[in-house]
Amino acid sequence: MASILDTAAAAGAFNTLLAAVDAAGLRAALEGPGPFTVFAPVDDAFAALPPGTVQTLVDNPPQLARILKYHVLAGAYSREQLVAEPAWTSLEGAPIPIRRSDPFEVKNATVVNADLLCDNGVVHVINRVILPG
Repeated sequence: MASILDTAAAAGAFNTLLAAVDAAGLRAALEGPGPFTVFAPVDDAFAALPPGTVQTLVDNPPQLARILKYHVLAGAYSREQLVAEPAWTSLEGAPIPIRRSDPFEVKNATVVNADLLCDNGVVHVINRVILPG
């Protein structure tokens, strides 16, 4: 099995996410043993943000890191485990609400592919970037 970041790289749909992880200085942490649960926005999710948003975030690594940490949970959790609770605390510290019914939703994003198992955790692919608050 590959790591979370290797899995994302191999998929080819997470180029913006991977560039953001590097810009925020989070690569070493996400390559660590974890385990982590990552809600991974596809490239189209970043492209749907207002024009200039991604560049603004890249220019502000602390804010970018905060947003990226909001997409991560400490521990490896499957869809079945996640939907058993109404919210989970992200690495950023803010709660991430989980919709308990179909479709499986995380805050305002739909999970389009769940339970991708990796060496250091699990990835759930989402169709939007989620923001704390």
